[in-house]
Amino acid sequence: MATRELAKEPGGTIIHNLITSKAVPEIVEEHGGHAIRTRVGHSFIKAEMARTGAVFGGEHSAHYYFRDFWRADTGMLAALHVLAALGEQSGTLATITARFARYAASGEINSTVDDQAGRVAAVKDAYAGRSGVSVDELDGLTVDFGDRWFNLRASNTEPLLRLNVEAPDEAAVSALTDEVLAIVRA
Repeated sequence: MATRELAKEPGGTIIHNLITSKAVPEIVEEHGGHAIRTRVGHSFIKAEMARTGAVFGGEHSAHYYFRDFWRADTGMLAALHVLAALGEQSGTLATITARFARYAASGEINSTVDDQAGRVAAVKDAYAGRSGVSVDELDGLTVDFGDRWFNLRASNTEPLLRLNVEAPDEAAVSALTDEVLAIVRA
């Protein structure tokens, strides 16, 4: 959907939350757009879209926001874009999506913990200061190794920590997931 919006407005801004795949900003930039990373949540996406005039915003949870639809979260408009894309080519939906599938991901893994802040701090302590590793706390804790990354964030409504991991392949996702969960669930 971002590439379709960029085709209509070259150089446009696309908003994505920090849990979406690294493929999102890569693809946006490859199509001449400007990608901006935000916190998770519709209020953050909508505010950043308004601030920047972004043409489109999307979240990992399949919430999509279109500037030309008053930045409303609309699955129906997103579905129409998918149908239009299908109608413009002879391949299947799998053919379209395969162009964008670059990395393996864990999906969201929830862990019930008594001390969310303490467990996040323990994970941060385990990775902060490592060579070639960047750490940010835009929304929870994101640790980026360059070729793989994870985000660990506290649920706002439950005593859970939510872990999302992305890496080049399933083996790397599994290894990093196990490493982080060992600290979270210690």
